[in-house]
Amino acid sequence: MFKRIKAWFAGSSLKKELLINPRKMIANRFNFHGVRTVGMLFDASNPEDYELVKRYVVYLREHAKKVKVMGYFSKKQIPALTYSKLEYDFFSSKETNWFGKPTTHIIDNFIAEEYDLLIDLNIHDHFSLKYITALSKAKFKVGKYREEDETIYDMMIDADNTQTLKYFLRQIDTYITMLNKQPDISLN
Repeated sequence: MFKRIKAWFAGSSLKKELLINPRKMIANRFNFHGVRTVGMLFDASNPEDYELVKRYVVYLREHAKKVKVMGYFSKKQIPALTYSKLEYDFFSSKETNWFGKPTTHIIDNFIAEEYDLLIDLNIHDHFSLKYITALSKAKFKVGKYREEDETIYDMMIDADNTQTLKYFLRQIDTYITMLNKQPDISLN
């Protein structure tokens, strides 16, 4: 019951912030080849997922994309072997308020950046990552399908909760490739 109350307060707070800072939805014509900057959000708690994201960042760089990654640790401490680099930043649950809203300046900077593409790899539905995605100034947002989040994303991918991050990344690549084969598709 406490979790439901906490989730309700978190959702209410996010809705208020979105009313104050509404996203200007414009008709997007998405073309991966035109993307220069990419923001990525993911749960960094699983070492295999972290390695997978690192390989995906290399893949994006090979396609001449500048990438910024924000990793979230659901525990209070960020592991000692994990450290911020130029393109990677991390935060933990210690840097969130009681219902999961991130409270650090690195998050504010990430939200304010106008990425051409934001890839939300939040397959475990962490509110902190959803909050960042919802308020992000990114031009095109891709994430997991949740009916209640339809106003947050430009493209949502229906991924079963039992699927892995590897599966979800494959789905993202598949759909982005399909969009590029039809260059004049309007997504809104």
